[in-house]
Amino acid sequence: MIARMWRGWVRTEQADAYVAYITGTGLREYAATPGNLGCQMWTRDLRDRRTEVLTVSWWESRAAIVGFAGSDIEAAVFYPEDDEYLVDRETTVSHMAIWTTVMGLLALWQVFHQQPPTLEQINQIFEQTTTIVHQTINMPPPTP
Repeated sequence: MIARMWRGWVRTEQADAYVAYITGTGLREYAATPGNLGCQMWTRDLRDRRTEVLTVSWWESRAAIVGFAGSDIEAAVFYPEDDEYLVDRETTVSHMAIWTTVMGLLALWQVFHQQPPTLEQINQIFEQTTTIVHQTINMPPPTP
């Protein structure tokens, strides 16, 4: 799994409008792209009349990111009205491989489902995690 992160800065008085704009453009486009596993936008008032905006999206693979960003996945994607809001921006994005443990996934399962997973569900979680990790690093999964 890969996280894709971008940062920009808007005038604080325009932060809510920019969040609404990006929710309807960038976040919607992320979610509609095959291989996207989710996305969020985070904001932080810097107390200097600027608000920092961070978009974070999670992807199955680099190939899935190409479906959103095009062949240069390091370049940030901008939208027609961005110039009306942004006072500064990063023109590139950061990509980070996400490594998790099966125990972490089991803990999340229990939180979301309010009960521990069955042995069959544990095996499914392990198989899916192994497959995603091996796809991310472009390596075939081990054969049993």
